[in-house]
Amino acid sequence: MQIQTQYIYEKIWTTTQEKDLLRMVEEEIGDADPKGTLEYVKEAIKNGKIITVGACRFRALQ
Repeated sequence: MQIQTQYIYEKIWTTTQEKDLLRMVEEEIGDADPKGTLEYVKEAIKNGKIITVGACRFRALQ
């Protein structure tokens, strides 16, 4: 599954690689569980949802 990301101040969605996804989640939530949060995001976007973590949005590539 490919994941696209967008910061809330951007208008364009960008396809993002796995290592960058983890880095983005880490930046947004700090010392909380970034791997667990990323797994949650992946599960939630499978159903077509857009998930926001901090200032970053995630969605599955359509």
